[in-house]
Order: sequence, then C-alpha cells, then structure tokens
Amino acid sequence: MPSIRDMIADGGRAFGTMIFEFYVPGIAQLSLAAGADFLVYDMEHAGAGIDTIKQQMAYARGLAITPIIRVPNSEYHFIARTLDCGAKGIMVPMVETPEQAQAIVQAAKYPPVGRRGAAFGVAHDDYSAGAVADKIAAANRDTLLIAQIESGLGARNVEAIAATPGIDVLWLGHFDLTNSLGIPGQFEHPDYLRVRADIVAAARKHGKAAGFMAADEAWARAYLAHGFNMIAYGLDHHLFQRALADGLAALRSK
Repeated sequence: MPSIRDMIADGGRAFGTMIFEFYVPGIAQLSLAAGADFLVYDMEHAGAGIDTIKQQMAYARGLAITPIIRVPNSEYHFIARTLDCGAKGIMVPMVETPEQAQAIVQAAKYPPVGRRGAAFGVAHDDYSAGAVADKIAAANRDTLLIAQIESGLGARNVEAIAATPGIDVLWLGHFDLTNSLGIPGQFEHPDYLRVRADIVAAARKHGKAAGFMAADEAWARAYLAHGFNMIAYGLDHHLFQRALADGLAALRSK
C-alpha cells in the first residue's frame, strides 16, 4: 500500500480518525472498511498504556491502514518504544522549538540520522529475518513524524520547526492553541486565524503536510479549503455517540 508520507507528498490528501476509547480488536479493520487511510491512537489524554498500544499494533499488522501513536510527550522512551511496538508514525504534542523537533527526529530515526536503539526481529519489523541495513533504511524513510503546533511559543517558532529535516507534518492543535493564546475555544479570533494561516504557509514552504482533527464534516471541508491536507475526521467515541443519538432521535420521532 502507499505510505501516508507518499499520499501527502506535494499536497496530496490523507484521511483517518482518532482513537480515544475503542481499543478493541476490530477497530483497525472497521476503520479500513470505512475508507480510512490512517488511525491516530491517543496516549496523551485517553489513558492508554504501552501494553494496550502493542496489542493494537498487532491488530493493525498487515492491514492497508497506517497506525500512528500520539505519545504523551517528546521523551525518547515514549517515541522509541511505540515505534518498536509497530507504530508507523508518531504524533508529538506541544512541539515548541526547532531543538525539540530535532530531538524528536533523533529519537525516531536510526543512525546515522538519529539515535533510536536497535532491536530487530521484533514487532516493528514483523518478527522477520532480513538485512539490518535494509530495515534501517526502510524505517528511516517511512516513519511519519507529526509535530503538533498548539502553543504561542510553538506558533512563533513554526517556521523553524517546519524546516527541521525529518518532521513530515505540522498539526494544528486548536484547543490547546487557543488556550495558550488566552482565547479558549475562540476559533474565529484573529490571533487563532493568523496562526492557522502561518502553519499552512510554513508547511507549504518546506514541503511538509498540514494536519488537523476535524470534529465534523463542516470543519473538515473548511480546513481542507484552508490548505490542510491530512485530516483526522472526529474522535471514535464522538462518532459513535453522534450516530447513535441521530438514530435514536429518528426512532423517537416516529
């Protein structure tokens, strides 16, 4: 299957969703059957631990869908361990400086690009044999790295973060960004709109993608129009809750 990195190259689009609650055996296959290109499994807010993530990566193995993990923060052990479990991409919250962006790349990539520790014939390479040099080259080439821009400091440094080799996607963290700017939840405020435009401009200038979690179809269409090309459509539990509420309301209206 084409990698997400290939799909979003040169402005191409990729669509998926975020997993907060449904850490169940069939979620990857269900999402693939619905047409998703990727899943972002959350470790920052959802309470999922590394054992849960390793199990979910096993369920996704061999499927034509890209499993991405949002780690709690940029520490090495979160990034390297989730990749060793089989994640094909990492999303890091609160990326604020180019130095932090470079440290993320270092943790995610094998030498000579980075300093990721070596373990082969394990989950990330499907427990397979093969030339180590080839595995290193493939992992360094294909692993997707997403930097979330969601603070005033990150917004001020967005150009330098985008210029960091190895960072593939700038992801707008809209709620935390508005909180940081002192305008919580004000998504039409000029300060928020300015940062939104800066993220897209920096991504385009440096050949990176711009990502966003759209709560509904209206948000998704609007942010596609603004230049975002990697869209997570909703959160799993919100999608379920909304579909169930709509169905029950229709039944009760009879």
